[in-house]
Amino acid sequence: MPLALLALAIGAFGIGTTEFVIMGLLPEVAADFGVSIPTAGLLVTGYALGVVIGAPLMTVLGTKVPRKRMLMLLMGLFIAGNLISALAPAFAVMLIGRVVASLAHGAFFGIGSVVAAELVAPHKKAGAIAMMFTGLTIANVVGVPLGTFIGQSAGWRVTFAVVAALGVVGLAGIAKLVPELPRPEGVHLRHELAAFKNAQVLLAMAMTVLGFGGVFAAITYIAPMMTHIAGFADGSVTWLLVLFGLGMVGGNLIGGKFADRALMPMLYVSLGALAVVLALFTLTAHNKIAAAVTIALIGALGFATVPPLQKRVLDQAHGAPTLASAVNIGAFNLGNALSAWLGGIVIAAGFGYTSPNWVGAALAAAALVLAFVSAALERRDGTRGSVTASGTAAEQRTPVHH
Repeated sequence: MPLALLALAIGAFGIGTTEFVIMGLLPEVAADFGVSIPTAGLLVTGYALGVVIGAPLMTVLGTKVPRKRMLMLLMGLFIAGNLISALAPAFAVMLIGRVVASLAHGAFFGIGSVVAAELVAPHKKAGAIAMMFTGLTIANVVGVPLGTFIGQSAGWRVTFAVVAALGVVGLAGIAKLVPELPRPEGVHLRHELAAFKNAQVLLAMAMTVLGFGGVFAAITYIAPMMTHIAGFADGSVTWLLVLFGLGMVGGNLIGGKFADRALMPMLYVSLGALAVVLALFTLTAHNKIAAAVTIALIGALGFATVPPLQKRVLDQAHGAPTLASAVNIGAFNLGNALSAWLGGIVIAAGFGYTSPNWVGAALAAAALVLAFVSAALERRDGTRGSVTASGTAAEQRTPVHH
């Protein structure tokens, strides 16, 4: 794997850290600005919505810019957003900083996925995408717990300053290691938008929203679920999230490896197993050891879907993959926001802290159904194409007798 993938992974590590570290620092931020925890939660929601909006917006702006330069500009935006957050004199300013940083998120992973795939041989594309996403998964194992610890010890502003510094390292790495990749000739915005007329691209994005949404339906409410149901101490939640992160790292690498060999079977297995494990979490959440194992499995199975789904979008949007790739990253965040909202509804309705797991299982099962629909459509179109082609050829060779 080329060293340029390391630079992309460092950028992904910084982005992953800033996205998730806020969850562990909400009490400190809320106390500092004198706002409630739900109000401070807008820093999470604002970031997710910023990714959904920023992914297509920044990618469209980047269609006129060579990909390496666009990646560097996005890292600059990320650094600026985190510095605004670190220095924010008021809550509203910090919210602006979060949104500024989030605008870089989707386009960085979208354009980065295309660049990563171009750096390697065709049979290694999913593995290269997975290598870049390893930065995001390792952020959950190292960056988020470390950032939370720094924030609780030295102040949350220090955490965001450190994340901004990580962005500087990522920017330098991209400048030094990523080769100049010119913008493909003849690719215009209308070509990029045309990818969304492809039913397979839309199905892959819907699978992304539902499949990854299944993961976050459970993980968003992991703290109350583990402390109230499993009986863990408050301080144990950090280490349970590390387990989740370790699962993500393993699942991401396995997903990348097997997606290059058998993409759709990899999706069937990971989404089917994810639905089963999420349903079982309603039972295993009552036992500490079983709950810890289940959390790691959810991370592994959830992220095993990421490289195949991202590659599926790239394959189906061939010729103009950049915008579709970035919008698919927005779809992950849309899934996060949707599932967190649905999980909150079932808890508020009185079904208990384990009820979001049923929501997650239903979302993952729905994604599995879409995977089968996608494969069936592909077989139908392929068969129709081959019949048409063979019929045309036969007609050219021999006269038809009635």
